[in-house]
Amino acid sequence: MAVTQEQVKLKPNVIQVRTSFWRRVKRYRMAYAFIAPAVIVMLLVHIIPTVQAIYMSFLDLNTRTLLLYLRAPFVGLQHYEHILGGLIFGGKDTLIRGLSQALINSFWFLIIVQGGTLAFGLVFALLLNRQFRGRGLARTLVLLPWVVPTFVVGIIWQFIWLQKGGLANRILFDWLHLVDKPVTWLLLKNARIALMIPAIWNGVPFMTVMLLSALQVVPPDLYEAATIDGANTWQKFRYITFPFLKPVIVITTMFGIIFNFFGFGPYNIAISLFNSDNLGRYVDLLTIAIVRQTFNNQLYGYGAAASVLVMIVALVFVGIWYRLFRSSLINE
Repeated sequence: MAVTQEQVKLKPNVIQVRTSFWRRVKRYRMAYAFIAPAVIVMLLVHIIPTVQAIYMSFLDLNTRTLLLYLRAPFVGLQHYEHILGGLIFGGKDTLIRGLSQALINSFWFLIIVQGGTLAFGLVFALLLNRQFRGRGLARTLVLLPWVVPTFVVGIIWQFIWLQKGGLANRILFDWLHLVDKPVTWLLLKNARIALMIPAIWNGVPFMTVMLLSALQVVPPDLYEAATIDGANTWQKFRYITFPFLKPVIVITTMFGIIFNFFGFGPYNIAISLFNSDNLGRYVDLLTIAIVRQTFNNQLYGYGAAASVLVMIVALVFVGIWYRLFRSSLINE
């Protein structure tokens, strides 16, 4: 097979593209200089503490051995075996029972809070996408709960849930007479509701903004054509609106799961809401239980191992989630 003159000319170009690492650094030194501060911050804030936590998880670190640190007893995978074995086979000691109950509470918290956030966010996004007087003010007001720090969210709702003089009991007991006596919101099973509602209130604005941005991309001509063809409201939502919302729902749901199950947002709300990290069996979440075992009980090696396991589960979850919805994200 004869080689044409054009093919011969292309070969030197292919070779010239391959440059050494240091040559690329020199060529793009200004770009690397701009991203260097962010990389350094990431290294200090994320990577180094992660490596340190992994190292600590192999040590028997407690109040007696913490000062030794580098010379603390090496226990290998003992903490991991204790945690995983206890969770899988039903350990009876206090640590495992606390983690098991916190894990169950975290699952229920995740399902209800994420479901409520998505439902209310979708309703608000659909309403704010309509044309009406004062729409700009309404869009601004819906963002207010998102601006409030999670720690302050707990303080605000603590006053709302007060048994005497709280806004919730004033509405339900004094004004609407829906309950026989003022409700004790911050105790026992009612504490679940008292924690979930502020978490939903704090998360709805982000979901609303993301879904609203997706709705504004939908061409109005599609709705007009669907109306001419006789499509009803549900058919318009299913075949026109939802395909545009799906990629955003996938991404925001993943963020919400990470935030509500693995993150410290609910932890901050709970600590400020109940003024304690010993929340009892009904509202004790996974992150709260790990922090309590690590710092209050001063089981630093045990807490580090639990944190590493949570990190591994989070990474596996993100990988599975991406594999499941990768095609829809790329296609959309």
